[in-house]
Amino acid sequence: MENIIKEFLSVPTTCISDAMDGLNNFHPAIKPLKEEYKVAGRAFTVKIPVGENLSVLEAISKAKPGDILVVDAKGDQYRAIAGDFVLGMAQTLGIGGLVVDGVIRDIVGVKALKFPVFSRGTTVAASSKAGVGEVNVPISCGGVPVIPGDIIVGDADGVVVIPQAMEQEILLKSIEKMKKDEIREASISGNPVAIRKHLNQLLSR
Repeated sequence: MENIIKEFLSVPTTCISDAMDGLNNFHPAIKPLKEEYKVAGRAFTVKIPVGENLSVLEAISKAKPGDILVVDAKGDQYRAIAGDFVLGMAQTLGIGGLVVDGVIRDIVGVKALKFPVFSRGTTVAASSKAGVGEVNVPISCGGVPVIPGDIIVGDADGVVVIPQAMEQEILLKSIEKMKKDEIREASISGNPVAIRKHLNQLLSR
């Protein structure tokens, strides 16, 4: 795993979002199937029409270990882009996780895999294999542009994308924000006087 990916993995998405002024957050409906899931990796993108998933299989076959599959499924919540069998193959091949602006199925089996999935939820209906999608191309997922190779970070609060051209700058800002939050929280925790002082400072701005 790249050092920069490891560093982003240690930073909450809230701090990364703040470092980018909230501009690169995926739609808040895209959440992890389990709150404990945390992922960071390079985006391997998939662009599909509603109800198609052959391109998801193509992406699984081409993505590198550690990559995060990022699927633009147009927000469709009727047909699943994958189930436990397909996601089990992705996991076995070393893919780091799935982020989809859409849904999956076989939720009990998928949770048993402990493979990080971020989606709009689950459904019972399968997709077809029309083969009309594209892989590793610029997409829009969850209302945010994603370019192949951008860094994806997801945790219990949601998913953010860090453009490659800004990744070092955003990492430094994110870490700075995280440290500031830790110092502030430590300084006022359990101290009513310090809390009132802090509130007064915020309200006087």
